[in-house]
Amino acid sequence: MIVNCKGRILDLSSPQIMGILNVTPDSFYDGGKYKDLSAAIDQVGMMIEEGAAIIDVGGMSSRPGADIISEKEELSRVIPVIFEIARQYPDSIISVDTLRSKVADRAINAGASMVNDISGGIHDPEMIDVVSEHRAPYIIMHMKGNPKTMQQEPDYGDVTLEVLSFFAERVRLMRSQGINDVIIDPGFGFGKTIEHNYKLLEQLSVFRILDAPLLCGVSRKSMIYKLLNIPPGDALNGTTAAHMIALMGGANLLRVHDVKEAAQTIRIFMQVGRKSVTD
Repeated sequence: MIVNCKGRILDLSSPQIMGILNVTPDSFYDGGKYKDLSAAIDQVGMMIEEGAAIIDVGGMSSRPGADIISEKEELSRVIPVIFEIARQYPDSIISVDTLRSKVADRAINAGASMVNDISGGIHDPEMIDVVSEHRAPYIIMHMKGNPKTMQQEPDYGDVTLEVLSFFAERVRLMRSQGINDVIIDPGFGFGKTIEHNYKLLEQLSVFRILDAPLLCGVSRKSMIYKLLNIPPGDALNGTTAAHMIALMGGANLLRVHDVKEAAQTIRIFMQVGRKSVTD
């Protein structure tokens, strides 16, 4: 299972890591830490050294209750960072975390080679055209509502079946538009209760029927720290446990804050757990 990132081939036959770089003042865990360009680039260097295959740059918080900022503000946050990452780490694979087509287009021109869209192309219908034109890998996530409203009593008949149906339709649409490298993300924490999140995690292997790489983003999220009654800063151990469950369910990509620990988890999984997934 490979993904073509502007001519750089990402092999997902073994699980890989996407390192999170939030250049925002208000993300739930690391908001404000990497607003300064030099701090952001230092963090990128560390994540690459620790084993991140992709750097995911986001300029708008998608935490529950977050407002959607202006396009101008989002561009001012992400484009200089992406440009500098591409300049200092020309062999890196950069993803832009955005739901806006103009931001995606500018980011790809600045050096990004992948788009991570929490709306799955629904917020901005022109996003699909931009991704198709650039022949960029496209991560589509499931979210009920939007960040401002998504946690206001989310309700499902069968959460796994509804998310699976969403992806079946969206993957078909993307491929019909010439987007061959589609990656799916169940959207842990996006319009889901703690119970919904853990049901999705338990039944993750169901999504393999779609024959698309599977990304899991559970790092330090409320499904972990609220369940354990701890702050996000203490949620690394719970995150590691959830990562191992995700890998056992067939996850190809882990989107993480803590690259070194995720890399160690993958190494242990590859040593003892991979056979049970591929059987």
